[in-house]
Amino acid sequence: MRKLLNTLYVNTPDAYLSLDGENVVVNAEGQEIKRVPMHNLENIVTFGWQGASPALMRHACELGIGIAFFSSSGRFFCRVEGERRGNVLLRREQYRIADDKNRSLPIVRNMIGAKTLNSRSVLLRALRDHPMLPDSEKVSAAAYRLQRSIAEIRDADDIDTIRGIEGSNASAYYGVLGRLILQGKDEFQFTARTKRPPTDRVNALLSFCYTLTANECASALEAVGLDPYVGFLHTDRPGRRSLALDLMEELRSVYCDRFVISLINLRQVSGDGFFEKENGAIIMSDETRKAVLTVWHKRKQEIITHPFLGEKCEWGLLPFVQAQLLARYIRGDIDDYPPFIWK
Repeated sequence: MRKLLNTLYVNTPDAYLSLDGENVVVNAEGQEIKRVPMHNLENIVTFGWQGASPALMRHACELGIGIAFFSSSGRFFCRVEGERRGNVLLRREQYRIADDKNRSLPIVRNMIGAKTLNSRSVLLRALRDHPMLPDSEKVSAAAYRLQRSIAEIRDADDIDTIRGIEGSNASAYYGVLGRLILQGKDEFQFTARTKRPPTDRVNALLSFCYTLTANECASALEAVGLDPYVGFLHTDRPGRRSLALDLMEELRSVYCDRFVISLINLRQVSGDGFFEKENGAIIMSDETRKAVLTVWHKRKQEIITHPFLGEKCEWGLLPFVQAQLLARYIRGDIDDYPPFIWK
């Protein structure tokens, strides 16, 4: 349970939320475990299945406090909010920005700049932790290429230019990512990113983790009232949650890639947990998928210090924190969107 950005996050699966005076009361197994005054809350996000009392939901709506309900695994159920704090104004402003490339540019620049810095940090961290890393000079060269592109991203005057820089950076980064794999190299070979379908075990793991993260980002955007289907970098396409894909860009390398490399190097997955389909796609077995999800949920509970807020939070709350920051920027509450930069 944690309070960030005037948002109360309740991640105790069997928690029930009720109202006592002007306080949110969090109960679990018949015992009160937390009491939070409502006067300084903007949102309540709860992960579980017991829910909240009608009295709390009514009073929260009267105060303009939104309550978002999720499953314990992070699947979005619904959001309850009153007339005083609806989504319509926020979403209308989101659509205006999405339709104006000049207004979208600062957001895209910050997101891709953070993605580039985070990818560089993943490579440099590997070099620091493993001084005898094979082909370390190639990893260093890729890290230097990423660092050099930061100025290019900062100076870019249109989104298409940033897309081109990002594509070049992705090629350099994925070109050396496989060199961070230190165990099971014969089974987990990786030379390039392949998506539809993934053609090796590493790509299968990456695709699975990217899908999980995209779902979490979409849920987080729903929680703050943004439309996950209308993005600033990714263009509109039927069925594509473009803003969720935008938001996950800055999280890919530190949230997913490091996780996959760790899974392999710690031997938490094995090569025989995958099989090849008729079209050449490499797919995880059910047992491997369950094992990955188990470690994934444990990883989400690890604590980090958010570099912008200076407060501690779980890895799993990062999409929600970034979605909240993005919503505040779109509302005009802050002057710039602060992306997540891993330190």
